[in-house]
Amino acid sequence: MNGAWGENAARIYLERKGYRTRETNFRTRFGEIDIIAEHGEYIVFVEVKTRKNDRFAPARAFVTPAKQQRITATAALWLRQHPTGKQPRFDVVEVYGEQGAAQAPRICHLENAFGG
Repeated sequence: MNGAWGENAARIYLERKGYRTRETNFRTRFGEIDIIAEHGEYIVFVEVKTRKNDRFAPARAFVTPAKQQRITATAALWLRQHPTGKQPRFDVVEVYGEQGAAQAPRICHLENAFGG
């Protein structure tokens, strides 16, 4: 499965919804954030999960509590480096499909996916 393809599909989807991409693939010693975007009053840290389908489990099931902790720690570092008055939020974008398929991918956007 091509993760970069799914991340690009997610970025385009979010931009069409009015999100402004600030950064992609932000990496630190803690982990990586696929997409960092602004939307209204929020700075949104997006984890993208790409799968062929959801027969086994929804893609969001693979964003484990440990993964959430790594993303949160990475986001804290990004916020220290890029001060903003915007409220942080953690979203998950599920992308179902295959690169090169005739059918467009199915995308499910879960806002505030880490709860709270």
